[in-house]
Amino acid sequence: MTIALNTVWVVLAAALVLFMEGGFSLLEAGLVRTKNAVNVTMKIFVDLTFGALVFYLIGSHLLFGSDVAHLIGWGAVVGSPNLHLSAFLLFQIGFAIATASIVSGAVAERMKFSAYIMVVILTCGLVYPLSGHWIWGHNGWLANLGMEDFAGSAAIHAMGGFMALALAYVVGPRQNRFYPDGSVNVFAPSNIPLASAGAFILWFGWFGFNAGSTLDALNGNLANIALNTFLAAASGGASAMLFSMYKFKAVDPSMTINGSLAGLVAITAGCNYVASWAAIVIGLIAGVLVILATGWVDQIKIDDPVGAVAVHGVNGVFGTIAVGLFDTKAGLFTTGSVHLLGVQTLGAMVVSVWGFGAAWAIGTLVKKTMGIRVTEDQEEDGLDITAHGIPAYNELERFSDSNPLIFTAGDGMMDFQQN
Repeated sequence: MTIALNTVWVVLAAALVLFMEGGFSLLEAGLVRTKNAVNVTMKIFVDLTFGALVFYLIGSHLLFGSDVAHLIGWGAVVGSPNLHLSAFLLFQIGFAIATASIVSGAVAERMKFSAYIMVVILTCGLVYPLSGHWIWGHNGWLANLGMEDFAGSAAIHAMGGFMALALAYVVGPRQNRFYPDGSVNVFAPSNIPLASAGAFILWFGWFGFNAGSTLDALNGNLANIALNTFLAAASGGASAMLFSMYKFKAVDPSMTINGSLAGLVAITAGCNYVASWAAIVIGLIAGVLVILATGWVDQIKIDDPVGAVAVHGVNGVFGTIAVGLFDTKAGLFTTGSVHLLGVQTLGAMVVSVWGFGAAWAIGTLVKKTMGIRVTEDQEEDGLDITAHGIPAYNELERFSDSNPLIFTAGDGMMDFQQN
């Protein structure tokens, strides 16, 4: 009976986590320019197809296989003893492809679609499983030190966020993103309500992300995990809203969206270990931190259209370290102990450096072999047309004087004809 209940719970939680991919799709489509909305959506399909398959076939064994030297898993997947293995694998697939989806937004509007497929394959098949084993694998070296990362602030978000930073650096900024004097040319998002809908879906799915990580329907702390998740998201959005009013003299909707997401990222490591008041504090700090981090990313001339580095990378690190501050049994502010804080800081730094270094190597290899960036003309026309042959919206648009395109509809099919 216990196995049956746990299986039902984890399958439902896995469905919530996989539904978050719809949130990533809408969020990114709303934050990029109109001419690239289809492309970011298709990249999410790459995560759900190539990413899911390669993790199931290869990555899951490297992450959850029998330990080798505390560094890597090997052989058959070792799941939870009170859960059907298929449910465990389905849930873990959702985590793996979420890591890839963090990367997709940071390289939006200029990465070749074929290059992105290769990045996803290597991310889900190798990069994420290796560092994931250190934290979550059976006998991984960070786990042996006592690192606490309940649902992945470090293993997923910090790692994915710093992969995003490296790949955004390798692929370079979008054309005309930075002026010669170094100032930022702001590209207006295509659809803020669409981005908001994506954020709402991510927020909803995060209950499966965090509470589902119990892998146990009878876990006595399950409700507290869900409550902490919500409180951190709410406080992150609130502080981002207030700080944007102070800093920009207006309520910035994209910063408010990312503030709530930052709160979710930051609480993911500690949702099972901190009190509700601490979840609020963590969210409040995350909402301010994401705005400051966004400014830092612009200052170093990294082009991140959706704020993935600030939301996931920076707040993944902060959330991991925050466990060492607020853990009810071993936190600095709750018990005076510094041991867990040191372990959390070490783990966050190691995983972030691994993610950045691995992504830089992958990006450089792809760039020198198959090419990583579209041509200037393709970027100007938009990747929706040049890579997929269809725009996001049913409107007559002229994408360039040299290559006008006319939309026609007939017999229920939408076709594009070159004029």
